[in-house]
Amino acid sequence: KNSAKAMEKELVTCSLQETAIDRSQIFQIPQRKDLETKVIVVLGKAGMGKSILIQKICQDWSNGEFSQFEFVFWFDCKQISLPEKQYSLKELLLEFFVKPQEGSKEIFEYMLQNPDKVLLIFDGFKGLHDHENFPRCSASQPEKDLFSIKELLSGLIQKKILNGCTLLFTARPKDKLYQYVSKVDKTIEIVGFSPQQRELYITKYFEESLYCDSALKLIKECEYLFSHCYSPVMCRFVCFLCETVLEMGEKSLPSTLTEVFLKFFQQKIMFMQTDVTTTQNQESLATLARVAWCLGEKHQSAMKSDLIPSKEVKEFALKYGFFLPFAFPRYSDSEEEEFGSTFSDFVIQNFLCALHLLLAEELKDKNLTKYLSFLSKKKKPYNWLDLMPRFLAGLVFLQDDPYFCSLSNEDEKQSTKKQKTFLKYIRRLQINTLCPERLLELLCCVYETQNNYLLQHVALRLEPELSFLGIVLTPPDVHVLHSILKRSRKEFSLDVRNSSIDMQGLQALVSLRNVTSFRASLSDTVRLWKSLEQTKDYELLKASTEKFVLDPFKAKTVKDISDLSDLVEMQEKMMNCVQEASGCISYEIPAIRNLRKLEFALGPACGLEGLLKLVKILAAFPSLQHLDLDALSENGIGDEGAKSLSEVFPTLTSLETLNLSQNKITDLGAENLATALPSLSSLKTLSLYNNNICDFGAENLAKVLPAMTSLRVLDVQYNKITGVGAQQLTDSLRKCPHMKSLVMWNPTIPYGVLEHLHQLDSRISV
Repeated sequence: KNSAKAMEKELVTCSLQETAIDRSQIFQIPQRKDLETKVIVVLGKAGMGKSILIQKICQDWSNGEFSQFEFVFWFDCKQISLPEKQYSLKELLLEFFVKPQEGSKEIFEYMLQNPDKVLLIFDGFKGLHDHENFPRCSASQPEKDLFSIKELLSGLIQKKILNGCTLLFTARPKDKLYQYVSKVDKTIEIVGFSPQQRELYITKYFEESLYCDSALKLIKECEYLFSHCYSPVMCRFVCFLCETVLEMGEKSLPSTLTEVFLKFFQQKIMFMQTDVTTTQNQESLATLARVAWCLGEKHQSAMKSDLIPSKEVKEFALKYGFFLPFAFPRYSDSEEEEFGSTFSDFVIQNFLCALHLLLAEELKDKNLTKYLSFLSKKKKPYNWLDLMPRFLAGLVFLQDDPYFCSLSNEDEKQSTKKQKTFLKYIRRLQINTLCPERLLELLCCVYETQNNYLLQHVALRLEPELSFLGIVLTPPDVHVLHSILKRSRKEFSLDVRNSSIDMQGLQALVSLRNVTSFRASLSDTVRLWKSLEQTKDYELLKASTEKFVLDPFKAKTVKDISDLSDLVEMQEKMMNCVQEASGCISYEIPAIRNLRKLEFALGPACGLEGLLKLVKILAAFPSLQHLDLDALSENGIGDEGAKSLSEVFPTLTSLETLNLSQNKITDLGAENLATALPSLSSLKTLSLYNNNICDFGAENLAKVLPAMTSLRVLDVQYNKITGVGAQQLTDSLRKCPHMKSLVMWNPTIPYGVLEHLHQLDSRISV
């Protein structure tokens, strides 16, 4: 269980290391053996365009791009995961996907001999999310051995079947891929439209319309809806609704997502209908909502025709575009192709699920709140229907809306009762105990209600320190957070590191007066400051630098060190800017001035490279007290790193703790360190634990100990010091009344010798 969690964190980390790539670079994997299977995962929330990307890749391949592949197979996981059929690899590729008229055997043999020329695409890996532990399998006879789809996928991922091919998966970020992280060679995340791309999409949508000029203006005026346009599918819905609103002569858009889809359904269903069809449509919609819920609970969106409750419901759903026809695959020539239907869009299914929960007579009012799942200790049970709780909260407070009334026949008493239940639930909720993810979900649900009492209630009960560390903050999330923080009279400290927050969102949060401090990824912060510098918004630039917090800072990658260098460089550039704004002669970024603890955890592969970059900027941190070059990661900076570091010791006047444990430092490195150590005038604790220091290194350290008058603790455990070196350190310790502890247990020092030295000086630890 713990290893699975660790792998899940690894996947999250991978997905948040943002480096924009071109479509042509998707299959480029440096430092890989060409003979082995390559596994690439494309992550993205529902509606981000993963399937469109796959279509484009296939189209590009058919036009001559990606010429390294002679065969491309594209599987919709929605199709292959529904029936538990067994088939061989040959059947999957050359019968299920496409059936050549002749030469199947020769084609398959060619693929087995040239797997590097085969690309297998599995679109929508969510359809296989419930297979927690795929069994191990390998095919001795790939043309005959039969497996279930999960066994085949297992064999492909584990490189037991068709080793050398390229596998491309698409999945939602929360789907259970973490058990395969060690097998994944490349992780790509589709993050949606930037504000500029949103504007371009909307402009293109309306370019031949009479409303070309007014549409963009109208959508941008509704900031919450414009923020949702970062998702391509949401952008399309908002544009459709905007077009409808303008055609009707109205001058404003709905203020919440729930209202958008309520109006969308109303416009689709109620246009030109008669009183007779109203009741029929209400009944069909209620049945369709029940179908949506039943499928949603199973993480499905498609069903066979014989499972649809009635012909009328199917025709109703197809007529208004809620269903699309869906063909289930044949597995043999003797089977007939089966047809069914699938929901045309994940948002429509989410909305209908919420509608079902509200209209279902068997559900009591008090049971409604369990579907919000804020208090669940388990992972959200309905995260596949991640918009459903927000729609549910919104609909509870829209039941007296004329649009809602046109979709249902619920009376006023029922709706009031449900509102009271919801209000009571939120009032009793201990908001300060919620984890960041559930707190964010609560804020989004409450925002959808647009109930002033609830919004104020939540705003006043937020903790002063809000951390969304590692929680992805989408543009709508940021809008909601900004809106609710603005309502509160409290002062807040925000942590939005590794949240993928966009620059506009970060600027909006930082500009709030009651946000008095914030932590964000260095690259995001520097990008924001550069933007403010370019737009000459010096007032906000100065205010945001004063709010920014860096301490403590942990560097895990070379990029972290580069970002830290950019921050130092930014300080030099900003001096001129702030002088213009405030008339100051000199200016220091407080976060740089106040950094007290720096942890360095790059690991042995990048440790030396990162340290050589770090030493160039260490002098910029005048208050640095704790420099940890171990951080449980064995950085392996070696003698070269120790020498480079020792050269900047004279600038580290505030340094009190220096941890150089587990860095492969030998006598040479210890000699260089010893020469410069007395210049660390404030140093109290020095750790050289678990290095390769021998007696010569111990001798050099012993020589300088008396000169290090501030030092209190020296740790040289687990090196290669013998009794000779131990005696030299002990002799030096007698001249150091300021020292409190010398920890020097080494396997090479006889226990009797160490015990004797301890008796001579109790400060020596046994």
